[in-house]
Amino acid sequence: MRNRPPTGRRRLALALSALLGGSALIALPTTAGAADSGVAVQYRTSASGATADQSEPWLKVRNTGSTSVQLSQVKIRYYFKADSASTSYRFACSWAVKGCANITGTFGTLANPTATADRYLEIGFTSSAGTLASGADTGDMQLRFYQSNWQTLNQADDYSFSGAQTSYADWNKVTAQLAGATVWGTAPAGNDPTDPTDPTDPTDPPGGGQSLFDDFSYTSYTDPAISAHGWNVRSNSGGPGVPGANWDPSKVTFPTVSGNKVMNLETSTAGTAESTKQTEVVSKSTKFKNGTYAARVKFADAPQSGPDGDHLVQTFFTINDLKAPMADDYAEYDFEYLPNGGWGESGNILYTTSWETYNPDPWQAVNQHTESRQSYAGWHDLVLTIDNSSIKYYIDGQLFGTHDAQYLPERPMSINFNQWLIDLAGQTSTTARAYNEQVDYVLHVKDQVLTPAQVSAKVAAYRTAGTAFVDEVPAS
Repeated sequence: MRNRPPTGRRRLALALSALLGGSALIALPTTAGAADSGVAVQYRTSASGATADQSEPWLKVRNTGSTSVQLSQVKIRYYFKADSASTSYRFACSWAVKGCANITGTFGTLANPTATADRYLEIGFTSSAGTLASGADTGDMQLRFYQSNWQTLNQADDYSFSGAQTSYADWNKVTAQLAGATVWGTAPAGNDPTDPTDPTDPTDPPGGGQSLFDDFSYTSYTDPAISAHGWNVRSNSGGPGVPGANWDPSKVTFPTVSGNKVMNLETSTAGTAESTKQTEVVSKSTKFKNGTYAARVKFADAPQSGPDGDHLVQTFFTINDLKAPMADDYAEYDFEYLPNGGWGESGNILYTTSWETYNPDPWQAVNQHTESRQSYAGWHDLVLTIDNSSIKYYIDGQLFGTHDAQYLPERPMSINFNQWLIDLAGQTSTTARAYNEQVDYVLHVKDQVLTPAQVSAKVAAYRTAGTAFVDEVPAS
Protein backbone atom coordinates (compact mmCIF):
# COMPACT_ATOMS: atom_id res chain seq x y z
CA MET A 1 0.00 0.00 0.00
CA ARG A 2 1.37 3.35 -1.03
CA ASN A 3 0.37 6.99 -1.26
CA ARG A 4 -0.50 7.36 -4.93
CA PRO A 5 -3.22 8.66 -7.22
CA PRO A 6 -4.93 5.81 -9.08
CA THR A 7 -3.82 5.83 -12.67
CA GLY A 8 -6.30 6.92 -15.33
CA ARG A 9 -7.97 5.01 -18.09
CA ARG A 10 -4.99 5.33 -20.43
CA ARG A 11 -2.65 3.62 -17.95
CA LEU A 12 0.62 2.00 -18.99
CA ALA A 13 0.75 -1.70 -19.86
CA LEU A 14 3.56 -4.25 -19.81
CA ALA A 15 3.63 -7.41 -21.90
CA LEU A 16 3.93 -10.71 -20.06
CA SER A 17 7.36 -12.22 -20.57
CA ALA A 18 6.21 -15.75 -19.77
CA LEU A 19 3.15 -17.68 -18.73
CA LEU A 20 2.96 -18.90 -15.15
CA GLY A 21 3.97 -22.50 -14.70
CA GLY A 22 2.77 -25.14 -12.28
CA SER A 23 -0.45 -27.01 -11.94
CA ALA A 24 -3.60 -25.56 -13.41
CA LEU A 25 -6.01 -24.18 -10.85
CA ILE A 26 -9.42 -25.75 -10.58
CA ALA A 27 -12.86 -24.32 -10.02
CA LEU A 28 -14.99 -26.48 -7.76
CA PRO A 29 -17.72 -28.39 -9.65
CA THR A 30 -21.13 -26.98 -10.53
CA THR A 31 -24.33 -28.69 -11.57
CA ALA A 32 -24.80 -29.55 -15.25
CA GLY A 33 -27.73 -28.15 -17.20
CA ALA A 34 -30.67 -30.13 -18.55
CA ALA A 35 -30.00 -32.14 -21.69
CA ASP A 36 -33.05 -30.70 -23.49
CA SER A 37 -31.84 -27.12 -23.13
CA GLY A 38 -30.16 -25.00 -25.76
CA VAL A 39 -29.27 -21.41 -26.50
CA ALA A 40 -28.74 -19.20 -29.55
CA VAL A 41 -26.68 -16.01 -29.70
CA GLN A 42 -27.57 -12.82 -31.54
CA TYR A 43 -24.97 -10.21 -32.44
CA ARG A 44 -24.65 -6.64 -33.65
CA THR A 45 -21.82 -4.12 -33.55
CA SER A 46 -21.97 -0.47 -32.57
CA ALA A 47 -18.42 0.15 -33.85
CA SER A 48 -18.68 -0.85 -37.49
CA GLY A 49 -15.41 0.53 -38.87
CA ALA A 50 -12.56 -1.65 -40.04
CA THR A 51 -10.50 0.11 -37.35
CA ALA A 52 -11.78 1.47 -34.04
CA ASP A 53 -10.68 2.66 -30.62
CA GLN A 54 -12.48 -0.37 -29.22
CA SER A 55 -14.43 -3.34 -30.52
CA GLU A 56 -18.09 -3.32 -29.49
CA PRO A 57 -19.76 -6.72 -29.85
CA TRP A 58 -23.31 -6.36 -28.51
CA LEU A 59 -24.92 -9.71 -27.75
CA LYS A 60 -28.19 -11.34 -26.74
CA VAL A 61 -28.61 -14.93 -25.54
CA ARG A 62 -31.91 -16.67 -26.31
CA ASN A 63 -33.14 -19.89 -24.70
CA THR A 64 -34.13 -22.22 -27.56
CA GLY A 65 -34.86 -25.21 -25.32
CA SER A 66 -37.95 -26.35 -23.47
CA THR A 67 -36.62 -25.83 -19.95
CA SER A 68 -35.17 -22.90 -18.04
CA VAL A 69 -31.43 -22.29 -18.34
CA GLN A 70 -29.14 -21.20 -15.53
CA LEU A 71 -27.19 -18.33 -17.08
CA SER A 72 -24.20 -19.14 -14.84
CA GLN A 73 -23.78 -22.28 -16.99
CA VAL A 74 -23.59 -20.32 -20.26
CA LYS A 75 -20.26 -19.27 -21.84
CA ILE A 76 -20.03 -17.29 -25.12
CA ARG A 77 -16.85 -16.88 -27.16
CA TYR A 78 -16.15 -14.03 -29.58
CA TYR A 79 -13.07 -14.77 -31.72
CA PHE A 80 -10.60 -12.18 -32.99
CA LYS A 81 -7.08 -11.66 -34.33
CA ALA A 82 -4.70 -9.88 -31.95
CA ASP A 83 -2.99 -6.82 -33.41
CA SER A 84 0.36 -8.25 -32.30
CA ALA A 85 1.59 -11.20 -30.28
CA SER A 86 2.36 -8.99 -27.28
CA THR A 87 -0.91 -7.01 -27.29
CA SER A 88 -3.06 -7.28 -24.18
CA TYR A 89 -6.75 -6.42 -24.03
CA ARG A 90 -9.29 -5.28 -21.48
CA PHE A 91 -13.00 -6.01 -21.27
CA ALA A 92 -15.79 -3.66 -20.24
CA CYS A 93 -19.58 -3.73 -20.11
CA SER A 94 -21.26 -0.42 -20.93
CA TRP A 95 -24.84 -1.49 -20.17
CA ALA A 96 -26.85 -4.70 -19.90
CA VAL A 97 -30.44 -5.57 -19.11
CA LYS A 98 -29.12 -8.28 -16.77
CA GLY A 99 -26.74 -5.79 -15.12
CA CYS A 100 -23.06 -5.40 -15.94
CA ALA A 101 -22.15 -6.65 -12.46
CA ASN A 102 -23.60 -10.03 -13.46
CA ILE A 103 -21.54 -10.36 -16.66
CA THR A 104 -17.91 -11.47 -16.79
CA GLY A 105 -15.37 -11.16 -19.59
CA THR A 106 -12.03 -12.99 -19.84
CA PHE A 107 -9.54 -13.41 -22.69
CA GLY A 108 -7.96 -16.62 -23.93
CA THR A 109 -5.51 -17.80 -26.60
CA LEU A 110 -6.50 -20.34 -29.24
CA ALA A 111 -4.59 -23.61 -29.43
CA ASN A 112 -4.74 -23.54 -33.24
CA PRO A 113 -4.45 -19.95 -34.55
CA THR A 114 -5.98 -19.12 -37.94
CA ALA A 115 -5.70 -16.16 -40.31
CA THR A 116 -8.68 -14.50 -38.60
CA ALA A 117 -8.41 -15.62 -34.98
CA ASP A 118 -5.77 -16.31 -32.36
CA ARG A 119 -7.62 -14.95 -29.29
CA TYR A 120 -11.14 -15.03 -27.91
CA LEU A 121 -13.23 -13.04 -25.46
CA GLU A 122 -15.27 -15.37 -23.27
CA ILE A 123 -18.46 -13.93 -21.78
CA GLY A 124 -19.97 -15.56 -18.71
CA PHE A 125 -22.58 -14.84 -16.07
CA THR A 126 -22.58 -14.83 -12.28
CA SER A 127 -25.17 -16.80 -10.32
CA SER A 128 -27.01 -13.52 -9.68
CA ALA A 129 -27.86 -13.29 -13.40
CA GLY A 130 -30.54 -15.90 -12.64
CA THR A 131 -32.34 -18.09 -15.14
CA LEU A 132 -33.61 -17.69 -18.68
CA ALA A 133 -37.06 -19.11 -19.35
CA SER A 134 -37.80 -21.10 -22.49
CA GLY A 135 -38.11 -18.67 -25.41
CA ALA A 136 -36.79 -15.70 -23.43
CA ASP A 137 -33.61 -13.74 -24.09
CA THR A 138 -31.21 -11.74 -21.97
CA GLY A 139 -31.88 -8.44 -23.72
CA ASP A 140 -29.03 -6.13 -24.66
CA MET A 141 -25.52 -6.80 -23.46
CA GLN A 142 -23.57 -3.77 -24.67
CA LEU A 143 -20.00 -5.07 -24.42
CA ARG A 144 -16.65 -3.74 -25.55
CA PHE A 145 -12.95 -4.51 -25.43
CA TYR A 146 -9.84 -2.51 -26.26
CA GLN A 147 -6.06 -2.64 -26.29
CA SER A 148 -4.53 -1.98 -22.87
CA ASN A 149 -2.58 0.95 -24.30
CA TRP A 150 -5.68 2.34 -26.05
CA GLN A 151 -4.07 2.15 -29.50
CA THR A 152 -6.41 1.84 -32.49
CA LEU A 153 -7.30 -1.79 -33.17
CA ASN A 154 -8.00 -3.53 -36.49
CA GLN A 155 -11.33 -5.37 -36.61
CA ALA A 156 -11.39 -6.19 -40.32
CA ASP A 157 -9.51 -9.47 -39.84
CA ASP A 158 -11.50 -10.63 -36.78
CA TYR A 159 -13.38 -13.92 -37.24
CA SER A 160 -16.49 -12.91 -35.29
CA PHE A 161 -16.70 -9.30 -36.50
CA SER A 162 -19.01 -7.93 -39.19
CA GLY A 163 -19.24 -4.20 -39.83
CA ALA A 164 -22.47 -4.77 -41.76
CA GLN A 165 -24.20 -6.34 -38.75
CA THR A 166 -25.73 -3.22 -37.16
CA SER A 167 -29.00 -4.88 -36.09
CA TYR A 168 -29.41 -7.97 -33.92
CA ALA A 169 -29.53 -11.29 -35.75
CA ASP A 170 -28.51 -14.87 -35.05
CA TRP A 171 -24.73 -15.11 -35.45
CA ASN A 172 -22.96 -18.44 -35.79
CA LYS A 173 -19.46 -16.94 -35.72
CA VAL A 174 -19.71 -16.81 -31.95
CA THR A 175 -20.00 -20.03 -29.96
CA ALA A 176 -22.03 -20.79 -26.88
CA GLN A 177 -21.48 -23.52 -24.34
CA LEU A 178 -24.11 -24.75 -21.92
CA ALA A 179 -22.88 -26.74 -18.93
CA GLY A 180 -19.62 -27.38 -20.82
CA ALA A 181 -21.15 -28.58 -24.11
CA THR A 182 -21.05 -26.49 -27.29
CA VAL A 183 -24.67 -25.82 -28.31
CA TRP A 184 -24.32 -22.89 -30.73
CA GLY A 185 -22.01 -21.53 -33.41
CA THR A 186 -18.88 -22.61 -35.25
CA ALA A 187 -15.42 -21.86 -33.88
CA PRO A 188 -12.41 -21.12 -36.11
CA ALA A 189 -11.12 -24.37 -37.60
CA GLY A 190 -9.47 -26.66 -35.08
CA ASN A 191 -10.67 -24.71 -32.02
CA ASP A 192 -13.82 -26.40 -30.73
CA PRO A 193 -14.34 -24.90 -27.24
CA THR A 194 -15.14 -28.35 -25.84
CA ASP A 195 -12.11 -30.05 -27.41
CA PRO A 196 -10.15 -31.61 -24.51
CA THR A 197 -6.93 -30.13 -25.90
CA ASP A 198 -8.27 -26.59 -25.50
CA PRO A 199 -5.69 -24.73 -23.37
CA THR A 200 -8.33 -23.49 -20.95
CA ASP A 201 -9.27 -27.04 -19.96
CA PRO A 202 -7.42 -28.31 -16.84
CA THR A 203 -4.95 -31.02 -17.80
CA ASP A 204 -3.30 -31.47 -14.43
CA PRO A 205 -4.91 -33.23 -11.47
CA PRO A 206 -6.58 -31.03 -8.87
CA GLY A 207 -4.03 -29.52 -6.52
CA GLY A 208 -3.78 -27.17 -3.59
CA GLY A 209 -6.64 -26.82 -1.14
CA GLN A 210 -4.45 -26.14 1.90
CA SER A 211 -6.07 -23.36 3.90
CA LEU A 212 -5.34 -20.50 6.26
CA PHE A 213 -8.29 -19.47 8.44
CA ASP A 214 -8.26 -17.03 11.35
CA ASP A 215 -11.29 -15.95 13.35
CA PHE A 216 -9.23 -13.29 15.21
CA SER A 217 -10.18 -14.62 18.65
CA TYR A 218 -7.35 -12.89 20.52
CA THR A 219 -7.28 -11.01 23.82
CA SER A 220 -5.11 -8.01 22.83
CA TYR A 221 -2.28 -7.00 20.53
CA THR A 222 0.15 -8.47 23.09
CA ASP A 223 -1.50 -11.92 22.97
CA PRO A 224 1.41 -14.31 22.15
CA ALA A 225 -0.95 -16.35 19.94
CA ILE A 226 -0.96 -13.53 17.37
CA SER A 227 2.73 -13.96 16.63
CA ALA A 228 2.50 -17.74 16.96
CA HIS A 229 -0.22 -17.72 14.31
CA GLY A 230 2.00 -15.79 11.92
CA TRP A 231 0.82 -12.18 12.32
CA ASN A 232 2.77 -9.01 13.00
CA VAL A 233 1.00 -5.97 14.50
CA ARG A 234 2.94 -3.09 12.98
CA SER A 235 4.87 -0.67 15.16
CA ASN A 236 7.66 0.54 12.84
CA SER A 237 7.62 3.86 11.02
CA GLY A 238 7.22 4.58 7.31
CA GLY A 239 4.55 4.75 4.66
CA PRO A 240 1.93 4.70 3.50
CA GLY A 241 0.09 7.66 4.94
CA VAL A 242 0.87 10.97 6.57
CA PRO A 243 4.66 11.56 6.77
CA GLY A 244 5.72 11.50 10.42
CA ALA A 245 2.66 9.56 11.60
CA ASN A 246 3.06 6.54 13.91
CA TRP A 247 1.85 2.97 13.49
CA ASP A 248 0.43 2.21 16.93
CA PRO A 249 -0.02 -1.50 17.81
CA SER A 250 -2.07 -0.62 20.90
CA LYS A 251 -4.81 0.67 18.58
CA VAL A 252 -5.41 -2.91 17.35
CA THR A 253 -7.97 -4.47 19.68
CA PHE A 254 -10.23 -7.53 19.71
CA PRO A 255 -13.68 -6.60 21.03
CA THR A 256 -16.73 -8.84 21.13
CA VAL A 257 -19.44 -7.67 18.74
CA SER A 258 -22.85 -9.37 18.87
CA GLY A 259 -21.26 -12.30 20.68
CA ASN A 260 -18.45 -12.68 18.16
CA LYS A 261 -14.79 -11.64 18.48
CA VAL A 262 -13.54 -9.26 15.77
CA MET A 263 -10.31 -7.43 15.07
CA ASN A 264 -10.65 -3.64 15.35
CA LEU A 265 -8.15 -1.29 13.67
CA GLU A 266 -8.40 2.26 15.00
CA THR A 267 -6.81 5.24 13.26
CA SER A 268 -6.85 8.59 15.02
CA THR A 269 -5.57 12.13 14.59
CA ALA A 270 -5.86 15.64 15.96
CA GLY A 271 -4.80 17.24 12.69
CA THR A 272 -1.02 16.94 13.02
CA ALA A 273 1.47 14.29 11.94
CA GLU A 274 2.62 13.81 15.53
CA SER A 275 -0.94 13.09 16.72
CA THR A 276 -1.75 10.69 13.84
CA LYS A 277 -1.87 7.00 14.84
CA GLN A 278 -2.37 4.44 12.06
CA THR A 279 -2.82 0.66 12.26
CA GLU A 280 -1.73 -2.39 10.27
CA VAL A 281 -1.71 -6.18 10.73
CA VAL A 282 0.54 -8.16 8.35
CA SER A 283 1.22 -11.85 7.88
CA LYS A 284 4.89 -12.50 8.65
CA SER A 285 5.14 -15.06 5.88
CA THR A 286 5.08 -14.22 2.17
CA LYS A 287 3.84 -17.63 1.09
CA PHE A 288 0.50 -16.82 -0.55
CA LYS A 289 0.04 -16.71 -4.31
CA ASN A 290 -2.73 -18.26 -6.45
CA GLY A 291 -6.06 -19.36 -5.05
CA THR A 292 -8.87 -17.71 -3.08
CA TYR A 293 -8.61 -14.90 -0.51
CA ALA A 294 -11.58 -13.81 1.57
CA ALA A 295 -12.37 -11.59 4.54
CA ARG A 296 -15.46 -10.15 6.17
CA VAL A 297 -14.73 -6.46 6.76
CA LYS A 298 -16.72 -3.58 8.26
CA PHE A 299 -16.04 -0.24 6.60
CA ALA A 300 -17.09 3.02 8.26
CA ASP A 301 -18.19 6.31 6.68
CA ALA A 302 -18.13 8.29 9.92
CA PRO A 303 -15.60 8.49 12.76
CA GLN A 304 -16.20 6.67 16.03
CA SER A 305 -15.67 10.05 17.69
CA GLY A 306 -14.84 13.60 16.67
CA PRO A 307 -15.38 15.52 13.41
CA ASP A 308 -15.61 13.73 10.06
CA GLY A 309 -13.88 14.41 6.76
CA ASP A 310 -10.38 12.90 6.85
CA HIS A 311 -8.98 11.26 3.73
CA LEU A 312 -9.03 7.75 5.18
CA VAL A 313 -8.12 4.44 3.49
CA GLN A 314 -9.57 1.16 4.84
CA THR A 315 -8.10 -1.98 3.30
CA PHE A 316 -7.71 -5.71 2.76
CA PHE A 317 -4.84 -6.63 0.42
CA THR A 318 -1.98 -8.94 -0.57
CA ILE A 319 1.48 -7.68 -1.50
CA ASN A 320 5.16 -8.49 -1.95
CA ASP A 321 8.20 -6.22 -1.99
CA LEU A 322 9.29 -4.00 -4.87
CA LYS A 323 12.89 -5.09 -5.48
CA ALA A 324 13.64 -2.14 -7.80
CA PRO A 325 11.67 0.61 -9.53
CA MET A 326 9.44 -0.94 -12.23
CA ALA A 327 10.54 -4.48 -11.26
CA ASP A 328 8.29 -6.88 -13.14
CA ASP A 329 8.01 -9.47 -10.35
CA TYR A 330 6.14 -7.11 -8.01
CA ALA A 331 2.53 -7.96 -7.14
CA GLU A 332 -0.26 -6.33 -5.12
CA TYR A 333 -4.04 -6.86 -5.04
CA ASP A 334 -6.15 -4.34 -3.11
CA PHE A 335 -9.57 -3.69 -1.72
CA GLU A 336 -9.40 0.01 -0.70
CA TYR A 337 -12.35 2.01 0.63
CA LEU A 338 -12.10 5.82 0.86
CA PRO A 339 -15.17 7.02 2.81
CA ASN A 340 -14.32 10.72 2.42
CA GLY A 341 -12.55 10.69 -0.92
CA GLY A 342 -8.91 11.47 -1.61
CA TRP A 343 -6.59 10.92 -4.60
CA GLY A 344 -8.68 13.52 -6.45
CA GLU A 345 -12.05 12.02 -5.42
CA SER A 346 -14.53 14.08 -3.40
CA GLY A 347 -16.76 11.36 -1.93
CA ASN A 348 -17.18 7.65 -1.16
CA ILE A 349 -15.24 5.38 -3.50
CA LEU A 350 -14.19 1.73 -3.37
CA TYR A 351 -11.24 0.57 -5.47
CA THR A 352 -10.04 -2.90 -6.38
CA THR A 353 -6.58 -2.66 -7.94
CA SER A 354 -4.20 -5.22 -9.45
CA TRP A 355 -0.57 -4.10 -9.72
CA GLU A 356 2.12 -5.15 -12.17
CA THR A 357 4.74 -2.66 -10.96
CA TYR A 358 5.48 0.99 -10.16
CA ASN A 359 8.22 3.59 -9.80
CA PRO A 360 7.91 5.70 -6.62
CA ASP A 361 9.93 8.67 -7.91
CA PRO A 362 9.05 9.96 -10.42
CA TRP A 363 5.65 8.35 -9.98
CA GLN A 364 4.83 5.79 -12.65
CA ALA A 365 2.34 2.95 -12.25
CA VAL A 366 1.27 -0.13 -14.16
CA ASN A 367 -2.00 -1.40 -12.76
CA GLN A 368 -5.65 -2.09 -13.51
CA HIS A 369 -8.47 -0.99 -11.25
CA THR A 370 -12.24 -1.12 -10.91
CA GLU A 371 -14.08 1.45 -8.81
CA SER A 372 -17.55 2.22 -7.48
CA ARG A 373 -18.58 5.64 -6.18
CA GLN A 374 -21.07 4.88 -3.43
CA SER A 375 -21.15 4.23 0.29
CA TYR A 376 -19.90 0.85 1.48
CA ALA A 377 -20.42 1.52 5.18
CA GLY A 378 -21.14 -1.68 7.11
CA TRP A 379 -20.11 -5.32 6.89
CA HIS A 380 -19.06 -6.76 3.53
CA ASP A 381 -17.82 -10.13 2.31
CA LEU A 382 -14.71 -9.51 0.19
CA VAL A 383 -13.40 -12.29 -2.07
CA LEU A 384 -10.37 -12.23 -4.37
CA THR A 385 -9.50 -15.14 -6.68
CA ILE A 386 -6.28 -15.56 -8.65
CA ASP A 387 -5.85 -18.35 -11.19
CA ASN A 388 -3.61 -18.74 -14.24
CA SER A 389 -5.78 -16.50 -16.43
CA SER A 390 -7.24 -13.60 -14.42
CA ILE A 391 -7.83 -11.86 -11.10
CA LYS A 392 -11.42 -11.51 -9.91
CA TYR A 393 -12.85 -9.40 -7.10
CA TYR A 394 -16.23 -10.08 -5.48
CA ILE A 395 -18.20 -8.01 -2.97
CA ASP A 396 -21.13 -9.60 -1.13
CA GLY A 397 -21.30 -12.43 -3.65
CA GLN A 398 -21.35 -10.17 -6.72
CA LEU A 399 -18.52 -9.93 -9.23
CA PHE A 400 -17.02 -6.44 -8.87
CA GLY A 401 -14.08 -6.56 -11.28
CA THR A 402 -12.08 -8.90 -13.52
CA HIS A 403 -8.46 -7.98 -14.21
CA ASP A 404 -6.14 -9.21 -16.93
CA ALA A 405 -3.50 -11.95 -16.99
CA GLN A 406 -0.65 -9.46 -17.32
CA TYR A 407 -1.20 -8.56 -13.63
CA LEU A 408 -0.86 -12.13 -12.30
CA PRO A 409 1.70 -12.59 -9.48
CA GLU A 410 5.18 -13.90 -10.22
CA ARG A 411 6.12 -14.32 -6.54
CA PRO A 412 4.25 -15.16 -3.33
CA MET A 413 2.80 -12.40 -1.14
CA SER A 414 1.75 -11.54 2.41
CA ILE A 415 -1.82 -10.92 3.59
CA ASN A 416 -2.55 -7.51 5.13
CA PHE A 417 -5.14 -5.23 6.70
CA ASN A 418 -4.49 -1.57 7.41
CA GLN A 419 -6.19 1.78 7.98
CA TRP A 420 -4.37 5.04 7.34
CA LEU A 421 -4.70 8.68 6.31
CA ILE A 422 -3.63 9.82 2.83
CA ASP A 423 -3.04 13.37 4.11
CA LEU A 424 -4.44 15.90 6.57
CA ALA A 425 -6.14 18.07 3.93
CA GLY A 426 -9.62 16.54 4.21
CA GLN A 427 -10.25 17.85 7.72
CA THR A 428 -8.16 20.72 9.09
CA SER A 429 -9.63 20.71 12.61
CA THR A 430 -7.32 20.12 15.60
CA THR A 431 -10.11 18.30 17.45
CA ALA A 432 -9.24 14.66 18.08
CA ARG A 433 -11.12 12.06 16.02
CA ALA A 434 -10.89 8.28 15.56
CA TYR A 435 -12.03 5.86 12.85
CA ASN A 436 -12.57 2.09 13.08
CA GLU A 437 -12.23 -0.70 10.53
CA GLN A 438 -13.26 -4.17 11.77
CA VAL A 439 -12.39 -7.66 10.50
CA ASP A 440 -14.43 -10.76 11.32
CA TYR A 441 -12.23 -13.43 9.68
CA VAL A 442 -9.69 -14.07 6.93
CA LEU A 443 -9.45 -17.14 4.68
CA HIS A 444 -6.98 -18.26 2.03
CA VAL A 445 -7.30 -21.50 0.04
CA LYS A 446 -4.18 -22.34 -1.94
CA ASP A 447 -4.47 -22.99 -5.69
CA GLN A 448 -8.25 -23.39 -5.74
CA VAL A 449 -10.87 -20.95 -7.02
CA LEU A 450 -13.89 -20.91 -4.73
CA THR A 451 -17.16 -19.14 -5.41
CA PRO A 452 -18.37 -16.67 -2.75
CA ALA A 453 -20.97 -19.25 -1.70
CA GLN A 454 -18.26 -21.89 -1.25
CA VAL A 455 -16.24 -19.42 0.82
CA SER A 456 -19.23 -18.87 3.12
CA ALA A 457 -19.78 -22.61 3.46
CA LYS A 458 -16.12 -23.22 4.31
CA VAL A 459 -16.10 -20.49 6.97
CA ALA A 460 -19.36 -21.83 8.44
CA ALA A 461 -17.84 -25.32 8.63
CA TYR A 462 -14.82 -24.02 10.56
CA ARG A 463 -17.07 -22.20 13.01
CA THR A 464 -19.41 -25.14 13.44
CA ALA A 465 -16.37 -27.29 14.28
CA GLY A 466 -15.16 -24.66 16.77
CA THR A 467 -11.99 -24.00 14.75
CA ALA A 468 -10.71 -20.47 15.40
CA PHE A 469 -7.40 -20.86 13.58
CA VAL A 470 -5.75 -23.21 11.09
CA ASP A 471 -2.75 -22.78 8.79
CA GLU A 472 -2.01 -25.64 6.40
CA VAL A 473 -0.38 -23.49 3.70
CA PRO A 474 3.19 -24.67 3.16
CA ALA A 475 6.07 -22.21 3.19
CA SER A 476 6.95 -21.00 -0.28
